[in-house]
Amino acid sequence: MIQHRKDLVACFFLSALVQCGGDDTAAGPTRWVATWEAAQQDYNEVIPFPQAPKPVAQMVKDQTIRQIVHTSIRGTGLRIKLSNRFGKAPVTMANVRIARSTGGASIDASSDRSVTFDRATTTTLPAGADAWSDLVSFDTATNADLAVSFYIQAETQVASDHSTALQTNYVGAGNIVSAPTMDGAATSTSYRWLAGIDVATTEATKVVVAFGDSITDGFASTVDANHRWSNYLDHRLQMDPAVGRVSVVNAGISGNRWLHDVIGPNGSGRFERDVLGTSGATHAILLLGINDIGFGAMVSSQAVSAEQITGSIDAAIAKGKQAGLKVYLGTLLPFKGALYYTDAGEADRQSVNTWIRANKNADGVIDFDQVTRDPADLPVLLAAYDSGDHLHPSDAGYQAMGNAVDVNTLK
Repeated sequence: MIQHRKDLVACFFLSALVQCGGDDTAAGPTRWVATWEAAQQDYNEVIPFPQAPKPVAQMVKDQTIRQIVHTSIRGTGLRIKLSNRFGKAPVTMANVRIARSTGGASIDASSDRSVTFDRATTTTLPAGADAWSDLVSFDTATNADLAVSFYIQAETQVASDHSTALQTNYVGAGNIVSAPTMDGAATSTSYRWLAGIDVATTEATKVVVAFGDSITDGFASTVDANHRWSNYLDHRLQMDPAVGRVSVVNAGISGNRWLHDVIGPNGSGRFERDVLGTSGATHAILLLGINDIGFGAMVSSQAVSAEQITGSIDAAIAKGKQAGLKVYLGTLLPFKGALYYTDAGEADRQSVNTWIRANKNADGVIDFDQVTRDPADLPVLLAAYDSGDHLHPSDAGYQAMGNAVDVNTLK
């Protein structure tokens, strides 16, 4: 009921920018569609693997956090999602702002706008809660870099975050949310409490959600370069007018698995929130399962079978189809030589990929395995596509993955 009221308020305030519907000249009803997201995880979770480091509490007090996001599609109105999903106590953010990023910690001060929550410039999120802001009148371009800043006064423990941001973010002393730059700020490559950005539109828009683990998250790609495979796919789609208006958002979590929590909530449990709950979602690309295989070899109590993995994928397909989404499956990439590789694990990967290629319930298959493997040694990543750990692609490998998606399926 609260969300419905906010949508009506958004429609009212957008009337000066776009038409909210009701006559023959309207392009369509105003609705929210995702242009960026970061799947949330528990910063303080204990990783039950051999030699895994224990979490060290990270505190914020009397500091401004400025975080840079790379959006997909343009908009003239937007809203921001903050999350305290994994917090054990309330967190208060004051003076939330959004502006165009001009590189590093700098912003275009002329674009700086206040972000309110129920018309207040300060919002307190209870433990376990998420919150969408009110509509912000803000003109942003396709594939834009935006800076979201907010101030935390009271000592607060970091809880909800996205650990593999692959983006340099900034933490500065005091309340400097509108400062044109943040000289001397500490840096981080995580997103803290920032979960999503939507744009308001009347245009027909497809929203593609890339769902997976570190390979979808872009682990080992160049920081600040937006070289995840989903970014490469997004750029291709934005350059092809025949596809229409499409947004690509990334819901990967490094270390994620279908069947077990840590790292991040398990894929089966978070699928509804991070895919079906994405504003305007129409398509999903699922690439998850290699960690179920590999981590199971490291911790025998968490070993799973190929059939358990394919069962989880099948259940996600059914949920997606029931919600009206087009669902595509990605085959699992080669991983011979990786830290957790075993011959038994390779047999399971082959079984999962055989099942994926033969699947008739999904709307299609993207054979990431075929485009990234070494033709001379099929269980191995092609050297030119290997970041060096024999599991995660290099920038060139992620580009090959982005190029493997048939954009004609979105036309």
